[in-house]
Formats: sequence, structure tokens, C-alpha cells
Amino acid sequence: MDEIERTLEEFEHEIENADNLEAIKVIRVKYLGKKGKVTALMRHLKDLPKEEKPIFGQKVNKLKNSIEEILEKKHEEIIFKEKESKFEKERLDVTLPGARKTLGHRHLISRVLQEIEDVFLTLGYEIVEGPEIETEYYNFDALNTPEWHPARDLHDTFYISTKDGTLLRSHTSPVQVRTMKKSKPPIKIIAPGKVYRKDYDVTHLPMFHQVEGLVVGKGISVAHLKGTLDYFVRSIFGPGRKTRLVPSFFPFTEPSFEVYVSCGICGGKGCKSCGFTGWLEIMGAGMVDPNVFEEVGYDPEEWTGFAFGMGVERIAMLKYNVDDIRLFPRNDVRFLEQF
Repeated sequence: MDEIERTLEEFEHEIENADNLEAIKVIRVKYLGKKGKVTALMRHLKDLPKEEKPIFGQKVNKLKNSIEEILEKKHEEIIFKEKESKFEKERLDVTLPGARKTLGHRHLISRVLQEIEDVFLTLGYEIVEGPEIETEYYNFDALNTPEWHPARDLHDTFYISTKDGTLLRSHTSPVQVRTMKKSKPPIKIIAPGKVYRKDYDVTHLPMFHQVEGLVVGKGISVAHLKGTLDYFVRSIFGPGRKTRLVPSFFPFTEPSFEVYVSCGICGGKGCKSCGFTGWLEIMGAGMVDPNVFEEVGYDPEEWTGFAFGMGVERIAMLKYNVDDIRLFPRNDVRFLEQF
């Protein structure tokens, strides 16, 4: 009987100090397992006189029941404490300000491209697109570009296969040819998209964005081209900006012009940004060469038209005074956050 009392006291002391489920598991095995202390007490029954066995057996069963009851109670208590501790760690104070998430914005090039498209949509232009993988015919031949022209060399154009003449388009002008071949005039379109050239420096990228325009109709003249470009420049850069056409040469236009806009920093007076000329080049333009019309089946005696092409990155650089075109694809947040 004394051993029963000592076993209970030892158990109560150990269970009181148990503070996790693993400790309870160890105590359960120690007292109620096959080799546990309560089991060992039950083995004493065979050594007792017959009249003492019932009393002793009742006492051991009572001890076993008490241990099981205390173990269960302690088990529930520890589970409750662990849940409380977990809840406390995960507790949210709903009165505190919420975590602020940084909202993104459209990339500067996407914004400028949208602005350019919006200007020409208000003038009644249609937006058309074409494949970025082109053939020499659409990229050069149909645009009156001779075989000896340097733009056709391997050091300037990304050829996919020189055998069948497939390449990454170097401008979006092939879209104009494709449109004219499947449509009858009058035509009034812009062709935005990615183009590829083997250039990479402060003012050039191997992949950049262009917007080219084409207008074909009866009686279209340089005056219409100049008026369109004036409207475009004022819409993009501000009402006080002016344009200037300087004679140039492009295989697919005749006459051809380089288009300049008055410097927005010095107001056309001349500064470091414009090379002290007061003007900044923004695009090429001109009247569609009759050879191009003949190639697509238009009668150059009946139809005339003008075309222009601009780099979106170039427009963005001039509008927002960005001095390195390579900043646009780098996606440096410090740069992008300024806009």
C-alpha cells in the first residue's frame, strides 16, 4: 500500500512539471506502459494472500484511473496553452494601419505610345499591325530599297536566314506595303510596333518601338504632310513648339525630309541639349515614291501620298529630357518612379 502511495506522489510531481505533449507521452509510458510502474504493481497480486488481493487490486485500479484522468486533463491543458500561444503570435490588431502595397504604373514607353496613337486616332487614322518576322521583299524590295543599300547588310539587319531572306523587320514600313496590297485607296493608317536593328549606344537600341504613318489619296501634297506633323508636334510637345522639314533621302519617299522640332529647353534659341541649333530631329518623312505605288498596284498618276516614321523612345527622350535611351529597358525603379 505504501508503494501505491509513493507511486502516486511521484506521478503528481512529474506531471506538475510537464510543460509539453512529448513530456506527457514519456510519463504515460513510464506509469501505464507494459513495463510501467502501475503494471509492475499489478504483478504483486500473485504474491498476496487471497483475502488481500481484492483490496489491493481495487487500490491499483483506482491509482490507474487517477493517473489516466490527470494525464488527460494535463494533455488538454497543454493543447489549450499551445493554441493560445499560437493565436497570440498570429493576433492582428485591426486598429493598426494596414500594410501599404506599392501600386505600379504604365511604363513610360507604353504611355508615350498611347499618346501618339491617340493623336492620330483623333485625325481619323486606323491602327494596323504586321508580323515582326519579315521577308526581304516586304522589308526592302517593295520599299524601293536597292540590293546595294547599306541597310540590307548583315552588320545592320538581323537576318534569321539569308538563304530564304527572312529577317527581323528593321522598321514597320512593311505594314504599309501589306496594307496597300490588300486595300484600295484612300488609306489613312499608322503602324506601331517593335523593330530590330544592330545598334546599341546612348541613342540606339537593338529592339525599339516605331510608329509609321501612311496617307494615300487624290491631291495629297507636302502641305498636308507639314500640317499633319505640325498638329502632331503641338499635341505631344505643347502648343508653342514648331516643326521644320529639312531635305534628306529615303529610298521609299521622294521628296524626303528629316523632321525637326524646336528645342523645348531653350525655346529654339540654342543650347547644349540641341547642339546650339535650336532644333531636335524627331523623325523621317516624305511623299511616297511612285515606284512604291507601282509595286503595290497603285497608279502614281492618280494617287499621291505621304509617309512618316518615328521612334517612340526618341519621342519619349525629347519629351521627358532623358539623355540615355538604354534607361528605358533596364526597368530601374529609381528611374521609372520619376514618371
